Amino acid sequence: MQGTVDGFTYGFVTPVTAFLMACLGAALGLRCTTRSLRTRGAARAGWLTLGATSIGSGIWTMHFIAMLGFTVREAPVSYDRPLTYASLAVAVLMVGIGIFLVGYRGATPMALVTGGTITGLGVASMHYLGMAGMNFEGLFEYDTLTVSLSVVIAVVAATASLWAAVSIHGFLPSLGASVVMGVAVSGMHYTGMAALQVHLHPDGASAPPGEAPTSLLLPMMIGPGCFLLLAAVVVMIDPLVVTGVPEGPGRLPGHAPLRGGPAAPDPVRRRPAPPRASASRRTYRQPRSR
Repeated sequence: MQGTVDGFTYGFVTPVTAFLMACLGAALGLRCTTRSLRTRGAARAGWLTLGATSIGSGIWTMHFIAMLGFTVREAPVSYDRPLTYASLAVAVLMVGIGIFLVGYRGATPMALVTGGTITGLGVASMHYLGMAGMNFEGLFEYDTLTVSLSVVIAVVAATASLWAAVSIHGFLPSLGASVVMGVAVSGMHYTGMAALQVHLHPDGASAPPGEAPTSLLLPMMIGPGCFLLLAAVVVMIDPLVVTGVPEGPGRLPGHAPLRGGPAAPDPVRRRPAPPRASASRRTYRQPRSR
C-alpha cells in the first residue's frame, strides 16, 4: 500500500522559515570563515569552529523545520532521538572538515574541490540520516537518479559557498552568497524529498515507537537556535566580520595576509643620497690637470 506524502502541511510557513534559518547559518559561517583568514594559531581554529558549527546548525535546523510540515496521511510519524542527534553531529563534523581545509590551505582549486565535496556530502548525509530517524509503519523508497541530483546540488552549493568565504570580503556580496547557499540547501532538501515514496504496512495506522514531531523537534531546535543567536552576537561585536574589508591591500595591522587575496607590496627601497661635500673641501678642491 502506497502512502500519501504531504510536505506542506502548514503551507509555506515551514519552507520559508527553513530557508531563513539556512541563510542565517550560512551568513554566520561564511563571515566567520572570512575572519579566520586574518588570524593565526588558536584564534583561526576558533573562528573556523564557530563557522562550521553555525553552518551545520543552520542546515540541521532548516531540515527539521521543513520536516515539521511533513506528514504521511495514512500513518502517524515519530522520530528516533539518537539518530536525530547523530544527524546534527554529522552535519557539524563534515562541514567542519571542509571549512578547516579551506581555512588552512587557502583558495586553491584542490582545497575548494575537496572541501566542497566533503561539506556537500555532509549536508546530504545529514538529510538522509535524519530521514532514517523517522519511524512509521512502512518503508521509504528513493529514486536513485533524484537522490544523485540532490547530492550534486549539495556538493556544488558547498563548493561555491567555500569559494565565496575566501574570495568575497564585502558585506553585501557575502550576504548575497549566503542567500544563494540558503536557496541551494533548501533546493537540495526538497529535491531529496521529491525522490521519496512511502510504502505502508497493512496495519499502518498503529502508533510507531519514538516521539511525535512537535514534542521532539521543537525542544531540540531550541539549542541550535540559541547557538545561532549567540554566534550572531559574536559576529556583530567584531566589526571586521561584518565589513570584511581589510585596511591595507591584503592584510590587517597585526594579522596575517589574506590567503587567496592580493599580497601586500614590498616597501620601495631608496638608495641613500651621496654625501655632499663641505664648503671647505669645495674651496680647496683643485681641478685636475689634463
